[in-house]
Amino acid sequence: MFDTMDTLHSKWRFLEAAQGCGAVVPESACVDTLEQARSWAGTDPVVLKPEYSRFGVHVRLHPNGIPADAKPFDVPGRWVVQRFCHGRELCSYSVIDRGRLLAHVTYRPSYRLQASSSFFFEACPSPAIQKFVDMFARKMDYTGQLSFDWIEADNGNAQVLECNPRAISGVHLFGLDDALPAALAGAATDCVVPANHAARMISAVMLVAGGAQALRDSRVGLWWQDFRRGVDVIAAPRDPLPFFGGLLDFGSYARLAVQNRCNLRQAATCDIEWDGDPLAAL
Repeated sequence: MFDTMDTLHSKWRFLEAAQGCGAVVPESACVDTLEQARSWAGTDPVVLKPEYSRFGVHVRLHPNGIPADAKPFDVPGRWVVQRFCHGRELCSYSVIDRGRLLAHVTYRPSYRLQASSSFFFEACPSPAIQKFVDMFARKMDYTGQLSFDWIEADNGNAQVLECNPRAISGVHLFGLDDALPAALAGAATDCVVPANHAARMISAVMLVAGGAQALRDSRVGLWWQDFRRGVDVIAAPRDPLPFFGGLLDFGSYARLAVQNRCNLRQAATCDIEWDGDPLAAL
């Protein structure tokens, strides 16, 4: 079990496992130093990321190639250098039971925290991505929740970037009438997909972080339209208190970020991270 989780968490081992499942796997290499990455990439556009990372922390995007003044790697361990993929960012969330795809949604992360976790998301069905997940789940004989990050190229090809073997924001796109609980229990007979494609959001974060982004990018009008049409995934229509709880959570992460001298993304995951450290057998 731990070996499977390591394969999926590892940005390098996952790419090897994803071969032959129907999606484009970007050309990549595993390196120890920036010099090795530069030697492999030349002047080509690339992405650099630690083998174990989450929410885009420490990821370096170099759409014009690795600059001459790039800093050496500041996180110990192996790094992955990957060809930069141009296109539309997508994510997928699925529930698997013994290799059977029981629930699935592909969505667009329209608003994100510093190019990482999203807080406004819209369903964006993709038969190609669903086919990959089905094939990959069978190949791995996997059981659990399984999520992927994607780039959809201009020609429509789906390029799989990395795997997150856990729940992500896509779970919010399932409604009360969708049979997601049956899928999680392994009892669904068909693959469950969201019946309603309404945009969903974490309204407290959309208000604070999304509003700040809109002001910075001069897109206040579009942000306000999206804020009004998005359905909050925290508060219920007659119970607004969870919205204010979300603001308190945001404040708590900000306090942790100041205390630990890190950014909000790191503060939000500091108590749940696993970077491939050896685990004792159960």
